Amino acid sequence: MKEKRNRLEAIKMLISSKELGNQDELLKELLAAGFSLTQATLSRDLKQLKVAKAASMNGKYMYVLPNETMYARVRKPMTTAEMLKNSGFLSLTFSGNLGVIKTKPGYASALAFNIDSNNIPEILGTIAGDDTIIMVIKEGITKDQMMHILGLYVPDIKIVQ
Repeated sequence: MKEKRNRLEAIKMLISSKELGNQDELLKELLAAGFSLTQATLSRDLKQLKVAKAASMNGKYMYVLPNETMYARVRKPMTTAEMLKNSGFLSLTFSGNLGVIKTKPGYASALAFNIDSNNIPEILGTIAGDDTIIMVIKEGITKDQMMHILGLYVPDIKIVQ
């Protein structure tokens, strides 16, 4: 199951960072990243992720993730291995006992999984979308305490005032 979760995260990162217009292109990228799968498995993964095709600014059709309204692509995309090493963290804000973590597109569920799987007693749980995580924090934990705790798991963490 962990292999599938890693593969789904890799698919989301590839679609978010590269203009991929067909399954063959995506299969090649996944193979280069160390994932071995059939076209049928990829097809099921794309269906599970609710991946669609949309016209890019240059008129080519490419894969997009749901709720992705801007399809901007980076000029020099990272490799999948580099993306998997990067937490994708952008910012953290607090409101009461809630924390809102913003990430790069496609990174939120992986980061939330890492937070939840570390069983941090000060964090009751997380809910992740594509690029946003809601984190429920135990009552009485200060922002400074939470930043210190999260800093142990997310090295590039910083708070937004």
